[in-house]
Amino acid sequence: MTRTEYPWLLPSALADHELPGHRGRPRRTVRDWVVDITLFLCAAAFGMAVLAAVDADHTTPDGVVLVDSVLGAAGCCALWVRRRWPVVVAAVLTVLSVVEPVAAGAMLIALFSLAVHRPFKPVAFVGAAALIVAPLQPMLRPDPGTSFVASTIIGVLLVLLVLSWGMVVRSRRQLVVTLRERARRAEAEAALRAEQAQRLAREAIAREMHDVLAHRLSLLSVHAGALEFRPDAPPAEVGRAAGVIRDSAHEALQDLREIIGVLRAPGEGDESHRPQPTLVTLDALIDESRSAGMEVVLDNTVVDPAQAPAATGRTVYRIAQEALTNARKHAPGAPVRVTVAGGPGEGLTIEVGNPAPSEPFEPVPGSGQGLIGLTERANLAGGSLDHGPGRDGGFTVLARLPWPA
Repeated sequence: MTRTEYPWLLPSALADHELPGHRGRPRRTVRDWVVDITLFLCAAAFGMAVLAAVDADHTTPDGVVLVDSVLGAAGCCALWVRRRWPVVVAAVLTVLSVVEPVAAGAMLIALFSLAVHRPFKPVAFVGAAALIVAPLQPMLRPDPGTSFVASTIIGVLLVLLVLSWGMVVRSRRQLVVTLRERARRAEAEAALRAEQAQRLAREAIAREMHDVLAHRLSLLSVHAGALEFRPDAPPAEVGRAAGVIRDSAHEALQDLREIIGVLRAPGEGDESHRPQPTLVTLDALIDESRSAGMEVVLDNTVVDPAQAPAATGRTVYRIAQEALTNARKHAPGAPVRVTVAGGPGEGLTIEVGNPAPSEPFEPVPGSGQGLIGLTERANLAGGSLDHGPGRDGGFTVLARLPWPA
C-alpha cells in the first residue's frame, strides 16, 4: 500500500496500519519473523525434495547437482529480502526457476508475496511472465515420471493459485485498514460532537447565569437609588434596604463564580428580562407535565424551597424538566417519580426515575446531548449527575448539588 493508493489516509494511519511488508517498514515485527522463517523452511523443504529426486536420477552429473544445490539455496535466501524488493525477487526467481527446479518453491512464495504487497499492475506483469515460462522448465529439465503436458498444467495452476491467493489476502488486509480508519474517524467525529454539545451547554448556562446576574445587579441599583433619593428615610427602612443590597451582592458574587471560564456565544440577543425558574417553581413544572397526560409523583421534602440558592434551584428545575421530557419521549405511559431532598449544609438531591413502559411503542430517536448538557450543568454548579438504565428496564437520573449552610 502506498500513499498514492490511499491519499485519504493520514500519515499516522499509514504508519500504524500499513500492509505488512511495506518497504517503508523500518524493521520486522515478531509476526514478520515467524512468517519469514516459516516460508523459508517451506521453500527449503520443497527444494530439498526436488534435489533428492534429481540426485536419485543417476543420469544427472554431480556438477549439475552441486549447481542446483547452490542456486536453490540462493533462491531460498532471496526470500528474506522479498518484503523490500518483492517485484525484483519475484522476477529473478521466475527466471531462475526456468533452469532450476530446486528454486520453484521459492519462486511460488515470491509470487505470493508480490501479490500481497504490491498492486495489480506489477503483479500482472510478473505473473504473466511466470505463466509464459511455465512450459520452459519441463522442456529444459524434464521430469522422467511426469509428462510434459502434465508438468506444464501443474506449473500454470500453481502460479494462478498463489497469485489469486495473494490478491485475496491483499484485498482483505486493505479492507481491514479501511475499516480501522473509518472506525477511527467515527470515534473522532463522535468525540467532536460531544465536545460541541458540551460547548453549547456551557454557552447556554453562561447566558442563563448572565440573566440571573443582571437581575441581582438591577436589585442593587434599585435599592441603592432609593437610598440616594431618600436620605431621610426611617432607620428601619434604610436597614432593610441595606440588607437587600448585601444579600443581592452576595448572591451575585456566588453566581459570578459559577460563570468564570464559561464564555457567552457572540452575536446572541439579550434575554436578561426573562423569568428564571427556581426550586419553588418545580410544582408548576410537575403540574404542567400532569396536564400533558403524564403520571408524575412528586416527593419534595425540602422544608423551605424559597431559601435554596437561585442557581441550585434552577439547576434542579432544569434537571427535572429534561428528565420528564426524556421520560415522555422514551417511556410513554410509564409513571414517573420525582424525589427532591436536602437542605442547607447537606446539599440538594434530585432523583427522577421511571420503570419500563408496559405497552409497546415506537421509540423516538435521541442524540443524548440533553444528558450531556445536564451533566455539564451539574458539574458547573459544583455537583454531579449520574444516569443509566435500572434493573427493571427503566431509567434513572440522579443529581447531587451543593447547598451552603
